[in-house]
Amino acid sequence: MTIRAVVWDVDDTLFDYTTADREGMRAHLAAEGLLAGYASPEEALVRWREITDLQWARYAAGECTFQAQRRDRVRVFLDADLSDTEADVWFRRYVGHYEAAWSLFPDVLPVLEVLAASHRHSVLSNSSITVQEHKLRTLGVLDRFESVLCAAELGVSKPEAAAFLAACEALGLPPHEVAYVGDHPEIDGRGAAEAGLLSVWIDRGAAYTRAAGEVVAHRISTLAELPALVRADTRFGAPSTFG
Repeated sequence: MTIRAVVWDVDDTLFDYTTADREGMRAHLAAEGLLAGYASPEEALVRWREITDLQWARYAAGECTFQAQRRDRVRVFLDADLSDTEADVWFRRYVGHYEAAWSLFPDVLPVLEVLAASHRHSVLSNSSITVQEHKLRTLGVLDRFESVLCAAELGVSKPEAAAFLAACEALGLPPHEVAYVGDHPEIDGRGAAEAGLLSVWIDRGAAYTRAAGEVVAHRISTLAELPALVRADTRFGAPSTFG
């Protein structure tokens, strides 16, 4: 079975989001004079990450808009009743520090080069097009992707099958001819597999809790392993599983 295209997640798959978020927030909190309220910078960063995850879950569930989850992250973190404008301004100051820490993982450009002539490429993210196109453009890789699809505009998010199928439709390919590469074993790995794509989980060491039950998802630890997967008849081999 031939894989003709690779659809990519962005954050913590292509782009080192975790490091950028950590270093950006550390610099931002220092500039805002907020680190003194915590026992350590790590404690502040853990709280920011917990709040981010909770607010993002609300957005993913359709309970709030993309912009609203950003504003509420700031309000909860500061424990302050800020106006929308005040929350937006605070978040923009954070973004300045965050963007200064942006980088691709070192295995990204080599694999895109290797697969450039043999496979088409697209992006499917649970963020927004405005955010991800800006990010990919800044990192110098936007022109490597035929399309960028995001949950904010699609109206559906991973792990729903409709999100993955929308990416396939944008490419004009059936799911069994498309591979999806993402860093989350459930949102990306299980979601892509259940939608009928060749599911590839790039395990960069994040401490995700994996659901029980076998899922056909090829687990790799570096993108250098990807070309062999998408060029081989992997569907009928012995795929890696997680459970």
